[in-house]
Amino acid sequence: MTDWWRKTAGEIAGAIAGKQVSAEEVMADHLARVDAVNPKLNAITVRHDDEAMAEARAADARQAAGEPLGPLHGVPVTIKENVDQKGHATTNGVEAFVKVVADDDAPVVANLRKAGAIPMGRTNTPEFSLRFFTDNTLRGQTLNPWNKEVTPGGSSGGASAACASGMGSIAHGNDLGGSIRYPAYACGLVGIRPTLGRVPAYNPTQTEERPPTLQLMSVQGPHTRNVADCRLALAAMAQRDPRDPWWVPAPLEGPAMHATPRASICTDPGGIGVDTKVADAVRKAGDALANADYEVTEIDLPDLMESARLWMALLMAEVDELMEPAIREYGSPKINRVLDNYQGAQELFFGNDKPGTDRQNYMRDVARRASDLRDWSLLMEDHGVIVGPVSGELPFPQNGDEESPQRAYEIFLANRLTYSINMMGLPSCAVPTGAPDGVPMGVQIIAPRYREDMAFDAAQAVENACGVMTPIDPAW
Repeated sequence: MTDWWRKTAGEIAGAIAGKQVSAEEVMADHLARVDAVNPKLNAITVRHDDEAMAEARAADARQAAGEPLGPLHGVPVTIKENVDQKGHATTNGVEAFVKVVADDDAPVVANLRKAGAIPMGRTNTPEFSLRFFTDNTLRGQTLNPWNKEVTPGGSSGGASAACASGMGSIAHGNDLGGSIRYPAYACGLVGIRPTLGRVPAYNPTQTEERPPTLQLMSVQGPHTRNVADCRLALAAMAQRDPRDPWWVPAPLEGPAMHATPRASICTDPGGIGVDTKVADAVRKAGDALANADYEVTEIDLPDLMESARLWMALLMAEVDELMEPAIREYGSPKINRVLDNYQGAQELFFGNDKPGTDRQNYMRDVARRASDLRDWSLLMEDHGVIVGPVSGELPFPQNGDEESPQRAYEIFLANRLTYSINMMGLPSCAVPTGAPDGVPMGVQIIAPRYREDMAFDAAQAVENACGVMTPIDPAW
């Protein structure tokens, strides 16, 4: 018997199209995998097996009738609980939102369905999707299949744990400050943070528009187990939807930027230190690219710490002004402790000179984003893709941001390169490099705007050298 849950999305879609297996059989096999491992991980929080099986049978009926098949026809996928899926609650990890039931799909869900994919369950997220950890009082804590004492990442930790353990070959996620790339890093996956405007986004259940910089920094994207599936998933997700005015009809492939592809590595963004295993992972990726005929150089990144502070200034200004009242009213004591620590971390970042406290400073900070993006655009014009850490630390022990403002500050410092990329709206692909001592390690590959293809090409070279690390069984 074939374990279809072990197969890639491309293999599954090809086998269904070739009539080697039915979509119903594939879905049944994946749901059996959920039975086997989800009780240990708590990654999928809402199962809708009957709905998924009915959609799989309908997919088989369309194929039997000779209808055209999408590139993901019959492929099981998971959907994070902070985007709308028709007929299901968009809880965002918050107990008070269990009755916020969507009457239509968000664009990213609709596009996956158009490609033939079948949602098989909802995945966990922290309250308000605001942490690098995935735990809440509504659904409980999600565990990392590699090590239950280590975070699976956040906020797409349910997505990453599900994908890494074989519960769906594509997991939907989203990324405001690293919520695709950091969970990919923690769980040994590939994850792409697309360029702003690449994948349409909108929640029909929302009652007001998101704050300005959240609109500029948050994107939708996939977790997968290999680079080829990530390309496939992004292409499916990126189709036009008129509900998102930010969507851009940019091609998914572009011309070569240089006759010989170029990559520059940075082991220690900002020069404030990283774990030696983190630096080793970046050098390992650089070696893989050199062996794949890239011209590889080392680089210091321009004003990286100022970019990190700008992200913190913009995000926390909007959290404090617009999100804090809802968190204080509807959030659990846990998320309120975390918010207290985040606000304390903000003081450690800025001292008494807290940004965003007046209109003029906020407008200047928003305007300065263009300067940083211009600097990076010019940098990559010469250097090609940039390869650096996802985090300066190994995947964090669970719930470290609850400990103290100091620890929250250290966590933010560790992930400085990751969320700086959000502030600039650039695409970046996380790819694993191995698992020394049984803990996943990896890098992120940053590309120019709308050149996800360049990030994927470099990630493929790293994957070719380092291998595919998942799916895995829980390590306990």
